[in-house]
Amino acid sequence: MKKRVIAWMLAAAMACVSLAGCGGQNSDTGTKAAAEDKTTAGEASGGEDTDAETPDGKGTDAAEAGGASAQKDMTASILAEGNGTISVTYVKSPLNVPSIVEKDQEIFAKRFGELGYGISYSDLTTGPEQTQALASGDIQFLYAVGATSVILAASNEADIKIISTYSRSPRAFKLFGKDDSIQSPEDLRGKKVAGPKGTILHELLVAYLAGAGMTEEDIEFVSMGIPDSQAALAGGSVDAALLAGPTAYNMEKDGFPVITDGTGLTEATIVVATSGAYIDSHPDEVKAFLEAQKQVLDSIQADEEAAMEATAKETGLTVDAVKEMYPMYDFNMEIHDSDIEAMKKTVVFMKENGMIENDVDIESLIWKAE
Repeated sequence: MKKRVIAWMLAAAMACVSLAGCGGQNSDTGTKAAAEDKTTAGEASGGEDTDAETPDGKGTDAAEAGGASAQKDMTASILAEGNGTISVTYVKSPLNVPSIVEKDQEIFAKRFGELGYGISYSDLTTGPEQTQALASGDIQFLYAVGATSVILAASNEADIKIISTYSRSPRAFKLFGKDDSIQSPEDLRGKKVAGPKGTILHELLVAYLAGAGMTEEDIEFVSMGIPDSQAALAGGSVDAALLAGPTAYNMEKDGFPVITDGTGLTEATIVVATSGAYIDSHPDEVKAFLEAQKQVLDSIQADEEAAMEATAKETGLTVDAVKEMYPMYDFNMEIHDSDIEAMKKTVVFMKENGMIENDVDIESLIWKAE
């Protein structure tokens, strides 16, 4: 009897996906595939906040993928054994190979399926959106969020905990000029600079200015996401722009000069986070997530070529471009002492530059499995 019920529900789900009227039922997954191919205001994000941006997509392919993705996600939820759905952020940029490989191989879906859960992916890529969704309970795991965003949330007394590191990639975050006239921080004085506020890229900019005794007050900073910043720089409406990931790669190939990258200015630490309340109430799920994260990294190591191909397909880059960018990233998930020290420096930096008001104890943010 149970098999007949499940079969009927699956048939109903597939029929629903084929109807235009069902497209808005699943806000996290049904519209997700299309949203991921639109420009978003992240870095992310790592995403930060990305520190993330969404690379250019193909309209027809995105539409076809959207229906398949919605059907797959809806089916996964139906097959869950009644525990509900766990929502995870999906941030592709700057070049988040683990996130792309995980989704491609359905590693989270399989691992959490063993615990009776379905999986849905959130298209929120900016740090503030992610931390707010975590606080509201709409998302359970931030799989790639900038340490800058976590610190900002913690300073505002949000319930947030770091459970692992996602990546470190200072060379992937860059400040571009529209021409070769900007050779030093002083050359930026009075100039218009575009980029995502409150992110790793923003930290890079302020740190670069500080090297010459300057502050953000000495320039005209325009807060906008990476895709809009790229367009503004290409169109000549700003003098410089903060870019990362495929956008940065393409702009550099197009001949736009790199003023500086994050080397020596920011460690560009991106982490994985959840809430303290979720850890307390669902410790087994948190441990399962970390096991799955390691499985993703093991899969990349076992077949790097397949990982590069999957990333190229998802980002619209060539495989050669992905291979060229990949060495800029350290995806080791362990939280090293150097990561903690880097985040402590970020706390000091953010407070000195008015980005936060309250101190943040980094050690207290880190959850350690027993």
